[in-house]
Amino acid sequence: MSERLTELTHWLGNLFGAEKFQIAPASADASFRRYFRVYRNDATQIVMDAPPDKEDSRPFVALSREFRSFGLNVPEVLEADLARGFLLLTDLGTEPYLPRLGPATADRLYGDALSALMALQACGPVDAFRVPPYDARLLTFELSLFRDWFLGRHLGLVLGEGTLALLEETFALLTTSALEQPVVCVHRDYHSRNLMVTGKHNPGILDFQDAVAGPVTYDLVSLLRDCYIAWPQEQVRDWALGYHDLALQAGVIREEDPERFLGWFDRMGIQRHLKAIGIFARLNHRDGKPGYLGDIPRTLGYVLAVSARYPDLVPFHNWLCAEVLPRVENVPFIPNSLLREAVPSITPG
Repeated sequence: MSERLTELTHWLGNLFGAEKFQIAPASADASFRRYFRVYRNDATQIVMDAPPDKEDSRPFVALSREFRSFGLNVPEVLEADLARGFLLLTDLGTEPYLPRLGPATADRLYGDALSALMALQACGPVDAFRVPPYDARLLTFELSLFRDWFLGRHLGLVLGEGTLALLEETFALLTTSALEQPVVCVHRDYHSRNLMVTGKHNPGILDFQDAVAGPVTYDLVSLLRDCYIAWPQEQVRDWALGYHDLALQAGVIREEDPERFLGWFDRMGIQRHLKAIGIFARLNHRDGKPGYLGDIPRTLGYVLAVSARYPDLVPFHNWLCAEVLPRVENVPFIPNSLLREAVPSITPG
């Protein structure tokens, strides 16, 4: 048993006194946090291990309280030792959305998830005292992860002045689009691995501690153009337009303009997916977690498909096809067949 796990077990023992309990790994995520399931009295709870030198648990505690106050089904913090980075939480179960999603279940599960998202956007905090702004600095930094970790470190591309200028111009277009959108509370990782299927108040919502005040389409595109599962383009468009109408009725957006909303949605998706590709590469090279590399083809496929539809993004699309796509087909952990499945209509140009 590691020293950290021993300390965590002693902390639980002090909380529970003479009561017997057992713990087992529950999950890990892309951060330094770990989760364990605690078995006691024929019930379960979750204990989070978030090393304080690497993770700040205060936002999780504050946002859990606030989100629960307006009806979101997020874990309740039962006990907290912020100095040591230990939190005892209610357990939202063992069924994430991802394996349960399919043609027969998607409308119902996404309907629940979109209703919860509307509550978050209509009631969630947007002031800087409670959540930081998703500003140009943060948006641009996230895009730099694609350039530095995926293009540079993972693919080994040497970027000349022309390419750097193209990337800078593309990043500026995406950032401008994000910043012109209505500002709402953004979960920032609202997707099928962070949503739990629950018997009541579906979905259970996890991993919300990095929430920010930012673009209205960010969480929507995270959900509907998920890095871990893909849906037909027309289905995604219908879901997105349905949410546009819902947001208009709720006053989250003020002007009825479906095409502008879809433009925001598409460009926001490219920003998020470029960031995600960079993070997947960084997880491999910096953190020794190669498991996310297999999700790059699907994620890159979204970028290629969407960038082809917007004239000001076509130069970036063409560069990706000519310089990036052939290299992605040959890197480890990314089978050629998976990439062709993700982007069947696009070939290197």
